[in-house]
Amino acid sequence: MDSDYGYSSDEDSYEAMGSEGDSFDFDSQAEMETHAKKVPYIVYNEEQLRERQQDAVKAVAGVLSISDGEVVRVLRQFKWDANRVNEEWFADEGSVRRKVGLLEDAPVASTSGKTTCQICFEEFDLKNMRAARCKHYFCKPCWRGYISTAISSGPSVLSLRCPLPDCTAAVPQSVVKEVVSEADAKRYDTYAMRSFVEDNRQLTWCPAPGCEHAVESRAEVGTDPMDIVCKCGATFCFQCKEEAHRPVDCDTVGKWILKNSAESENLNWILAHTKQCPKCRRPIEKNQGCMHMTCSQCRYEFCWLCQGDWKEHGERTGGFYACNRYEVAKKKGEYDEEAQKREQAKNALERYMHYYQRWAENDKSRIAALKAMNNVIEQKLESLSELTATPTSQLKFLPDAWAQVVDCRRILKWTYAYGYYRFGEQALGRNGAAVAAETLKQQQEFFEFNQGQAEYFLEKLHGMAEKDANQFLDHSAPPEGWGKFRETLIGLTDVTRNHFDKLVQELEKGIDTMLHAYGGDMDTDELEGPSAPAPAAGKKKAARPSKKARATSNKGASGSGAGVEGDSDGENGAGASGWGFWQCHTCTYVNQEPRRQSCAVCDTPRT
Repeated sequence: MDSDYGYSSDEDSYEAMGSEGDSFDFDSQAEMETHAKKVPYIVYNEEQLRERQQDAVKAVAGVLSISDGEVVRVLRQFKWDANRVNEEWFADEGSVRRKVGLLEDAPVASTSGKTTCQICFEEFDLKNMRAARCKHYFCKPCWRGYISTAISSGPSVLSLRCPLPDCTAAVPQSVVKEVVSEADAKRYDTYAMRSFVEDNRQLTWCPAPGCEHAVESRAEVGTDPMDIVCKCGATFCFQCKEEAHRPVDCDTVGKWILKNSAESENLNWILAHTKQCPKCRRPIEKNQGCMHMTCSQCRYEFCWLCQGDWKEHGERTGGFYACNRYEVAKKKGEYDEEAQKREQAKNALERYMHYYQRWAENDKSRIAALKAMNNVIEQKLESLSELTATPTSQLKFLPDAWAQVVDCRRILKWTYAYGYYRFGEQALGRNGAAVAAETLKQQQEFFEFNQGQAEYFLEKLHGMAEKDANQFLDHSAPPEGWGKFRETLIGLTDVTRNHFDKLVQELEKGIDTMLHAYGGDMDTDELEGPSAPAPAAGKKKAARPSKKARATSNKGASGSGAGVEGDSDGENGAGASGWGFWQCHTCTYVNQEPRRQSCAVCDTPRT
């Protein structure tokens, strides 16, 4: 069976790349979707899915020596787990038969004589009647009415039993196909195919609207997220059916999505920025003016600071813009608890907004990059082919770079959700134990250092794919520079991919494990340069590995033999051309010293 493997990409289809006779000379539809990287799942269309179902049925039928229709019954009982079917069947065949309604004695085939239908009580020749293994005969019209009604009721028809109330015999699939109309038979087959996917833990439907593809995991399904790229272009998690979200686990994604859509942050804002009227408890926001407040609901006049009746205020209490009584009470601790709650709510809101804004901005950039990639595919490749005298088959590196930008934006977006929950006040380690404050600080600083490097590589790749390529289209770049641009972009795409793949793998292992692997000691000197991450709310410094790595930032990258060209403004510093930088295969750190033989971060020998 000719099933395509999945490839990393993002939402929406890339059909424009070769919809008319593969006009851009790519080898297959799968190759149009990002870099050719096989992953442990298979994407099926409807025809391929039916073939896969038949293969599964025939494999078990050959072992159990029963009909295909009866095998389907048994497989559905055990969620299409062939190994479990074999174990249960040979351990206690009788029990399995009773569960699915496969009685031992089959009806005797006879074409002579007549018998009475036990539904309409009319007599018919046996050759015009049908029965399950229970030998309860019914005429074809009664069978048709019984089965058609069940089909109209939904997928439960797949478990249909004999029409007699006390009989548990399964209705044979052969009887269903023989007596029902063509339309009902088609619906029955659709239910059977849906059951194959929905009852099978190794299969799932693509959740994209209008998509009819199914995905089969070739690895044993556990609890870890698995990013899927459907043939329609949509990406999703095999486990939770949300958008692909590695390195974040499914529980964190669920909490984050709920938090973004819930009213909890509205309540936090109200708590942080308002006070309740002392009389009617209506929330009031003070944005200017004196301390004399008048509730719009009950017209009660009170002091904003001490919440006391305004009638008791005047010059002796400090005037309109101060309240001595409040200051005295505050010193005594009478207002500490309320003020602390309000301050905590404000800090929590600021921290959430820090992570949410960056999560949302990367999502917007991802969507914009996806549109830009489609624009390159649909409108720019042919023009570039003419301008540079390059066959379109050799321009695939450009949409590959854009697809990598899209994928990295998605990964980077979810690292902010990871950071929000991983470094909260009640942060827990991988063993479930609370993390000490100092350890948590080190872990957060190390995480932000690596996140910042990832952002730097991504911005370099995004800028080169977006701006530098356009310079050739508007003739502002000399044609002879095309070869170097191509080599540099391929190298930067490779380096960025490797860095993000490594980042995902390490974060899935745990930031504590990741930190320990790189020495466990941190230097809280402030990072310099473009690779410094945006610090979380309330933080002033981001950390970096110190004893093994004294370089402050990565200024360039190369991979697969291709270098990264320096910016015209000299951003790359001493290595202005970018040539000679090398990336550690262990930690993905890009070393700036061409002659260095070991990584500045992890001391891994250069290979």
